[in-house]
Amino acid sequence: MLLALGGASGAALAGGSSTRSGAEPLAIPDPEDPTKVPGADPSPLGERSPFERLERTTAFGRISGTPLQDLHGTLTPSDLHFERHHAGVPAIDPHRHELLIHGLVERPLKFSIADLLRFPAVTRICFLECSGNLRIDASEEITPQDLCGLTSQSEWTGVALSTLLREAGLRPSAKWLLAEGRDAALLSRSIPIEKALDDAIVAYAQNGEALRPAQGYPIRLLLPGWEGNTNVKWLRRIEVGDQPFMTREETSKYTEPLRDGRVRMFSFTMDARSIITTPTWPTRLERGWHEIRGLAWSGRGRIVRVEVSVDGGRTWQDARLAGPVLPKAHTRFGLPWKWQGGGAELSSRATDETGYVQPTKRVLIDTRGPGAIPYHLNHIVSWIVETDGRVVYKAEPWG
Repeated sequence: MLLALGGASGAALAGGSSTRSGAEPLAIPDPEDPTKVPGADPSPLGERSPFERLERTTAFGRISGTPLQDLHGTLTPSDLHFERHHAGVPAIDPHRHELLIHGLVERPLKFSIADLLRFPAVTRICFLECSGNLRIDASEEITPQDLCGLTSQSEWTGVALSTLLREAGLRPSAKWLLAEGRDAALLSRSIPIEKALDDAIVAYAQNGEALRPAQGYPIRLLLPGWEGNTNVKWLRRIEVGDQPFMTREETSKYTEPLRDGRVRMFSFTMDARSIITTPTWPTRLERGWHEIRGLAWSGRGRIVRVEVSVDGGRTWQDARLAGPVLPKAHTRFGLPWKWQGGGAELSSRATDETGYVQPTKRVLIDTRGPGAIPYHLNHIVSWIVETDGRVVYKAEPWG
């Protein structure tokens, strides 16, 4: 027989009795009794079930978002990791690629990929997030993926950057380094030496395999908890200096004007935030019990608390955190909720281990001004449940 498959299967699993719509059904061969028909043979490369239709959304030819509303757990499949690049994805032969470390070092060095693989490996599980990860022009009919899908989480493996810097020998005046990529944009960022010696790694693997090309193959810089563009992909050069290098991507870009006329530069750390991933648009709820689920994360450390409101922030309840709760990592949260009809407004608020609490939009506007550039916008967002069970995003003009 043929089974008609729509786009609701994965979302229905995530949202209990909620349903999603919008995808065209697929006709997939489905035997009456799978126990009576031999299955497929092993294959060289595994594939998802045809019943699971997961994909990224793309925009502007250089951005693609992770389908947050359709995933489980905290690790993002590598092929669904968000993308953001400035001049396309370069094709790089790893056998001809080298990493140069020079500047204020005792011994300028070049490392091949084979050289890097000889060093002790370190692994970190952490999120990456674009500093512009929020659609301020969002409409009511928008998914979490399109609202703030420029965040993903992986297990990253590579060499501690501190190890490579020790090999080169830092001079006493070394305070900053410049990380430069090998793409056509030659994207480069200044990084304080303290971060380089802390938890930074030169990563060559993601989720157990070599980096994907769009994620920086063959090597990238990984700076846990810091804004995505500092995690320079296709890394080819590290220059050590005594001051910031004031590159284009940290002066004319990724610099945030404030209300009082000053600007905020080098705002590296991604502040605590959260997002409800279900129920969200285009869910239509049925009466009964549901679990409000979502993700929370902070570049400052562990998430210690997530609160959920069903009345637009008038009252809050503590959600359950689903372990493991790791530093600088996505954390799952959930709260059982019985919808009995009527309107509701669903919101979430995260607190990290430093005591930082996710702010309201009014707090951000009051601090930065209504014309603020949309970087590091981590305010509380909400979803409206209408009386017929339809769930939409609470879209409001910025300012």
